[in-house]
Amino acid sequence: MKNDSERVALVTGASRGVGASVAGFLAEAGFNVVINYHSKSSRAEEVAHIVREKGREALLAQADLTSENEMKEMIKLVQEKFGCLDLLVLNASGGLEKGKDADYPMQLNLTAQKRAVDLSLPLMLDGGRIVFVTSHLAHFHGVKPVYPLYEPIAQSKKAGEEALRAYIPELSKRDIKLIIVSGDLIEGTITPKLMQRQNPGLIETRRKQAGVLPTAEEFARAIASSGLDKQLETGTTIFVGSTDWEI
Repeated sequence: MKNDSERVALVTGASRGVGASVAGFLAEAGFNVVINYHSKSSRAEEVAHIVREKGREALLAQADLTSENEMKEMIKLVQEKFGCLDLLVLNASGGLEKGKDADYPMQLNLTAQKRAVDLSLPLMLDGGRIVFVTSHLAHFHGVKPVYPLYEPIAQSKKAGEEALRAYIPELSKRDIKLIIVSGDLIEGTITPKLMQRQNPGLIETRRKQAGVLPTAEEFARAIASSGLDKQLETGTTIFVGSTDWEI
C-alpha cells in the first residue's frame, strides 16, 4: 500500500491564481506536487516554496501545453523524479491571449488536454484520479447563452470535456476516475477581467445575478477536494457557484 506522503499530483497552469492555490491545498493534503507553468518561472518558484514549506516535494515543470515536445519533456521529468503519478489536475486553459491563431482555443482546451492524459496515463497508478477544470459557460455550451468574446473558449472547453469523458471506459478498467469541476465567474481571476474590457460592468452584473461569486481560493479548494474524495463516481460534475445566469 502506498503511503499518503508518497502521492504525486501534477497541476497544469499552477504558477498563479487557481492553479497555485490548488498546488498549496494538495501539498497540505500530503501530495508531492509537479508545478507546471508556461513562462512565469519566478511565480512558479514561489508556489514551489509554499509546497516545500508544507513539508512536501515540489518539481518545477515548464511546458507549453500546446507543444507536444515540451509536454513529453515534462512527463519525462515527472518519471525521473517520482516514477509515477496519482493525480492529474487539468487546470490550465485559455483562448483570450493576443496574437494567437484562430484555432488556438481548440489547440489548448481540446488537443492539449487529450495529450496531457495520453502522456500521463502510462505513469498513473491504478485507482488514480484526473480532474478537468472548466467553467459553467463552457459546461453548458449549447444549452445556455455565452458572452460572444468567450464563445471560442466555451466551445473548445466543452469539446475538451466531451473528449475526456470518452476516456471513461478505458480509465475505468484501471479504476482511474475522471471528475469535472465547473465554476461560475471567479472573483479576481484574469478571464473575467479580460471579458469585462469588452463588456463593462460584466462582473458586477453577474455578481448581482448570482448573489455572490466564488473566490479563487474557494474554487481551488473544490478542485483539490475532488482529487481526494474517494466517494465520487467517475464522470461526476462538481459545480462551484450559481449555474443560473442571463446575458
